[in-house]
Amino acid sequence: MTSLVAAAALVVSAIAAAPAAAATDTWHSHDDVYHYFKVPQSQVISIVGGTPAALELEANIGPSGTWSALALDPSGSDYAANVGPLESGLYYYQYTATMQDRSKVSFRQPGSPVAVTSKPNWNTFFVPGESVEWMDDIAAGGTVEELSYPSATAAQRRTALVWTPPGYDAARAEAYPVLYLLSSEGQTAREWLELGRAKQILDNLVAGRDAKPMVVVMADANSADPRAELLNAIVPAARAGYNVSSRPQSQALAGVATGAEQAMSILRSDPGAFAYVGSFSGSVDGPITKAEAKAINKGTELLRVYVGNTLDPSYNDNYHLLADLKKSGVKFEFDGVNPDDGATWDAWRENLRDFAARLFGQKVVSHGASKGHRALTRPYAPPPAGSITTPHIDPHGIVTFETGTQWAGAKDVTIWGNWAPNGQWFRIPMDKQPDGRWRSTIGPLDGYHYYRYVVDGVDKKDPADTVNTHVMESQLFVPGESDAMLADVPEGRGGTVSLMTYDGGQGAERYAYVWTPPGYDADRAAAYPVLYLYHGGGQNYGSWIETGRARQILDNHYLNGTMVPMVVVMPDQNGVDFWTDLSQHVMPTAAEEYNISTDSDEQALAGLSWGAMNTLGTWLNHPGEFAYIGAFSGGLLSYPTVDAQAVNESTKLARLYSGDVDFTYSFTQEAMQWLTSQGIEYEYAGTWVGPHGFDIWMANLIDFVPRLFAPEYRFGGVRPPLAGDGSDVVEAGRPVPVKFALTDADGETVTDAEPRIYLVKKTDGVAGNRVPAAPVRKGADNTARYSAARDEYVFHWDTTGLARGAYELQIDLVRGSVHTIALTIS
Repeated sequence: MTSLVAAAALVVSAIAAAPAAAATDTWHSHDDVYHYFKVPQSQVISIVGGTPAALELEANIGPSGTWSALALDPSGSDYAANVGPLESGLYYYQYTATMQDRSKVSFRQPGSPVAVTSKPNWNTFFVPGESVEWMDDIAAGGTVEELSYPSATAAQRRTALVWTPPGYDAARAEAYPVLYLLSSEGQTAREWLELGRAKQILDNLVAGRDAKPMVVVMADANSADPRAELLNAIVPAARAGYNVSSRPQSQALAGVATGAEQAMSILRSDPGAFAYVGSFSGSVDGPITKAEAKAINKGTELLRVYVGNTLDPSYNDNYHLLADLKKSGVKFEFDGVNPDDGATWDAWRENLRDFAARLFGQKVVSHGASKGHRALTRPYAPPPAGSITTPHIDPHGIVTFETGTQWAGAKDVTIWGNWAPNGQWFRIPMDKQPDGRWRSTIGPLDGYHYYRYVVDGVDKKDPADTVNTHVMESQLFVPGESDAMLADVPEGRGGTVSLMTYDGGQGAERYAYVWTPPGYDADRAAAYPVLYLYHGGGQNYGSWIETGRARQILDNHYLNGTMVPMVVVMPDQNGVDFWTDLSQHVMPTAAEEYNISTDSDEQALAGLSWGAMNTLGTWLNHPGEFAYIGAFSGGLLSYPTVDAQAVNESTKLARLYSGDVDFTYSFTQEAMQWLTSQGIEYEYAGTWVGPHGFDIWMANLIDFVPRLFAPEYRFGGVRPPLAGDGSDVVEAGRPVPVKFALTDADGETVTDAEPRIYLVKKTDGVAGNRVPAAPVRKGADNTARYSAARDEYVFHWDTTGLARGAYELQIDLVRGSVHTIALTIS
């Protein structure tokens, strides 16, 4: 057979080493945080043949790599959007126009190289990072070539891809072991490189001596007879073109999905042909007999089975496969259920890395499941059609959404939610079911999300949601490792939310939600301090409770002991004069109905967006009313004539917040510049990663609440001697021990604080983004530690690499105001 292949004009040719990295799209750019997409409108119209109703970026950018769509909004002459921060890994995407008739047209930038052969509209990009170093490019890697060979089963010439290790010697006396990798139906062999990053994985394994040098043949055996395609065409072609062994002990076979089924089928039909076999999301057809099991065990060094989570279509097949292997007596290893991914290249890349490191005598530490993978103990049964009212959450964070039949006639339905890492809204497509319902299963999810449905381009509230009545969004909380502050507290341990009705003037009845802490005592001698918390434009008094998770944030702070017990009033600011409504209606009614203080030192005012702007205006125009001010994503509506001394003397804390891609970011910056020019004291919490949305505002509220009405701490003996007036100079590149004493209002030493040290660059006297101060000790964080021997807190600050200029060193106790030290770095 080798001679026949050789006589049939076997062709070997070099190809690009990293096809995925070669695909460039000039509509796409990025910085350290965000990826930007800017598509000229004129080119879109030319490509799709008209002006689309919408243009979206479709990509694996959703939760756990879910295929999702991000709106590219008109911006000048372009359609533009940004996404980030993205986790490290490989991303694939396309541009999709939805036309006026709801038809879809997908495309990539014209002229950009084809990144994925089987998906010609896709482009790709790779986000490097420590977690994916094992599949990143390295300098001294192997070589990839094309191997063209005749295929009798396909009646045409076909192409395989061959990776040879660094230093490959075609004349070496000892032939190289060989691994054959099979693609799935609907893929090409090139997908092992384009999405599987097989070259980079193999390069890193061999360079790190985590795998034996081998030749790897990536091929497509899909045909009328996959066995004949592999054994009678691919294998002989590889032996004819490369110095590879024909000994079964030096041959391995693996595949993904359909390719894995083919590998398992050949394991049964030709036991011993390949001593090592791997099944990545595969299955077998029919039970394995005792005779087959005996032959498999005799000729197989390793059979290792891999499967993704319940989103993997082969999940139940693998459950039955494992049971059959055990029953028949086949010796095998199971990698466990990958909890993070289904049948995707994110999972299969990990499978290849694990499998290749176990071949041809490579020393293996563990023969069990990969770290974090779980057992496969039972088949998966999805929720029956029509059984879901609110989204179904399984024990592993896989979430199933299902609509009723009311949109059976729709052309497309998506779930629109804050799925992005920074809280941006992505659309996740749903599949129409035979009964007219729409369904989608995604995950695993973790933490708090809020969503709507979009039906043929029109936003729709989840009809099954009867809990959230004031907002368009519905809530979804998936218990996990993140968003602990947004979780419901145990039943009966949280505060109480009540509805306050008040006269808004001219006989108009208005409403506010009021949160009172657990154990609230209406007759307590000491009145409770109060926070008046406002929503933004286009929202209402229910927004902080129903979308902003204010109840859960306050409950968790209270139970954690990180807030002073207070009453929080969330009024409506729509259609009123803000100050008049607040001072003449909201505050008097609240004081009458709740045991709250009217002392300005025990009153706080905060708001988001429009509420933030009104909060700042009230603070400056009515000094002495509120000692605590919080502005989330808002600037100044106007620049009033202000008594800076009166404002400063009556304010204990004024703290401003903004997101980095928040459209109000520039307004916040301008407001801070003006406040600084007027000599008004305030704090900037730094720029948070995220847009103008509740993900930012919830984080702002979590940060703001512990600072209210907190005990006042006094700093002493801050060293090195820092006057804090900017006259101090720190030389970059030298470690600086920051030391200070901390006492309470009674002069008693505080030893249990966890002060965090931050650094803020100042421009024209205005503090910018704050970053954690770098510690000298590797692995440490930016927390100052109390030294009992010295009776002081110490933080060893690493100033290496800091640019020259004016800075602010901040000591943040989280409770109360931040202690700032102005200095210069030389």
